Amino acid sequence: ETEKNPFWCPDAEMARTWESYLDGVRKAGSSAGAVIEIVAEGVPAGLGAPVYAKLDADLASAMMGINAVKGVEIGDGFAAAAIPGERAHDEMRMENNRVAFLTNHAGGILGGISTGQPIVARFAVKPTSSLPIARRGVTEAGAEVDVRTTGRHDPCVGIRAVPVGEAMMAAVLADHWLLHKAQCG
Repeated sequence: ETEKNPFWCPDAEMARTWESYLDGVRKAGSSAGAVIEIVAEGVPAGLGAPVYAKLDADLASAMMGINAVKGVEIGDGFAAAAIPGERAHDEMRMENNRVAFLTNHAGGILGGISTGQPIVARFAVKPTSSLPIARRGVTEAGAEVDVRTTGRHDPCVGIRAVPVGEAMMAAVLADHWLLHKAQCG
């Protein structure tokens, strides 16, 4: 289902809702921001480091490098600040002689190192500032002017940011996998 709509949304009804919303935004001459979630599954435990080569720090840096991104969170991210520690902690147990996590609040990374759980990153994309409606600005000479973008207008650049976010996640994970192989064999 995700390949059948421009939002990569697994819920066809929600994709139609988003399409209708963005059509209204476009017709109003405005723009909208977005929050994009990227999940990497099958990442081995042990990638990253606790201080200088933290996996989550490198992922956040890569996501912040995407145009229009204004915020990044790993796992529960900012929501973790509102819950007590006993609810935020990813408890473990043994299952078939292997360590298993009961939750994934940390987004698959603890202490800068991958846990083997899915790695979950979200990034916020601001509404594009190129609008067909007049906005106030200032010239180099200091004169106040109205600025209006003409031509093609994306009502939400978040749609275009999805494959870029996936590529950034893949590049960071590949880099950390190579670092791990070089250091640990």
